[in-house]
Amino acid sequence: MAVIGNHELNAALFQRGLRENNEKNRKQHASFLAAFNEAERAEWTDWFLTLPLWRDLGGLRIVHACWSRPDIALIAQRRPNGLLHEDDLPEIAAESTPFGRAVQRIVSGPEMTLPAGHFFADKTGHPRTQMRVAWWRSDATTYREAALSVPDPLAIPDMPLPEGIRGEIYLEDAPPVLVGHYKMAGQPHVSGNAASLDYPALPCAYRWAGEAVLSDAGLILV
Repeated sequence: MAVIGNHELNAALFQRGLRENNEKNRKQHASFLAAFNEAERAEWTDWFLTLPLWRDLGGLRIVHACWSRPDIALIAQRRPNGLLHEDDLPEIAAESTPFGRAVQRIVSGPEMTLPAGHFFADKTGHPRTQMRVAWWRSDATTYREAALSVPDPLAIPDMPLPEGIRGEIYLEDAPPVLVGHYKMAGQPHVSGNAASLDYPALPCAYRWAGEAVLSDAGLILV
């Protein structure tokens, strides 16, 4: 059982000429391009599109980067089962429609613009005004508390989140949800009812036994 993520979606877009064939993108796809010939790449990217964007198993939810209630509701109006069609791909690649942008947030996670005049330096020292949102932090009420992948969190203003963004924060009493995507550091742990299992230095899995709240006891180091 699996879901599609940004790497699979990007590979499908690249294979179909919907993602620019430049040096940066060729580098990102290098291992895929090296591993398969043209016919095999077509076969694999066709298979990627048989994977849904999300899975709701009743008591447990699975998504690659973000369980966004508004985005899933929007996508489900067209694709109730979360399966993308070939004719969806151009608008997803261009992010030219609400549907295309919703798909990108599901597989890549939400970002938000900092208040005017605020910025932070990323790990390369480049100034940025867009920050990733740790949407699973149900108690986050400020920009700083919701910030993700910011080298110096104190660079983020300790100001209240706007209502539109607060609507992206996963509800504390919602069913447990497991994601990947974020390349977490440190010791694997869960936070209430939502967790990323992407710990490159300490690969892990979660064994779910029907619990309504995730617990570190369910984590298994691989």
